[in-house]
Amino acid sequence: MIIDAHAHIFPDKLAPKAIMGISSFYDGMEINCKGTVDDLLKTGDAAGVDKFIVQSVATVPEQVVAINNFISESVKKHPDRFIGFGAIHPDFKDIDGEIERIISLGLRGIKLHSDFQNFNIDDEKAFPIYEAAEGRLPILFHIGDIRSDCSSPERLLKVVKRFPKLVVIGAHLAGWSMWDKGAELFDHSGIYVDCSSSLYAMSPEHAAALIRKIGVHRVMWGTDYPMWNAKDELERFDKLPLNDRERELILAENAQRLLGEIA
Repeated sequence: MIIDAHAHIFPDKLAPKAIMGISSFYDGMEINCKGTVDDLLKTGDAAGVDKFIVQSVATVPEQVVAINNFISESVKKHPDRFIGFGAIHPDFKDIDGEIERIISLGLRGIKLHSDFQNFNIDDEKAFPIYEAAEGRLPILFHIGDIRSDCSSPERLLKVVKRFPKLVVIGAHLAGWSMWDKGAELFDHSGIYVDCSSSLYAMSPEHAAALIRKIGVHRVMWGTDYPMWNAKDELERFDKLPLNDRERELILAENAQRLLGEIA
């Protein structure tokens, strides 16, 4: 079993614009995937991926409802392949109501990317999201960016301490572009992390050391599609000096346990 714990999808008509926006945000990084449902399934199938946790980010509050409808519809079309995470924005007018709707749609978590959404993750204006999700939905946070402080590992640590019952996933080993800091702050801390958009930037030995520092029972494999495709990410993962049991946990079992914690 292989579960991609971090994949973004977009409606076919919007995907090209979304790809351009992502590439621009990451200083012109080349993105070779299309960002569509069909392309995710195609590239995932070619690599042997069984399931995907799919999501999108509401960069403005007005996008929230449409994104959640799209993710829900995509899951309904591919119920054996997709697990959906909903979108929310701290400036959305009815956070409690939309989180109730996210749950009613059968979505299993929430995705936040504060660098895109322009807020600090430990800002009090985001607290209503955490309060509504605590004990009910995990939140996948984009964490880390050396160019910005709004999603720093330090800010995530404040959220974890303020909301101890919140199930937290720190994307990118809890610190994109500042991976050592993420591992330092979340050394066997109890949060989950994924290793998406990370393995490309370090040696296999360094990645394995960070994964073990965080705790192999809390790390999930992911692609950050369309940033990366599953074949390339699995090839990177296969180079890590991990044992078979560690690989089984990271490729599927940790994600299964996470989803089981929020029934």
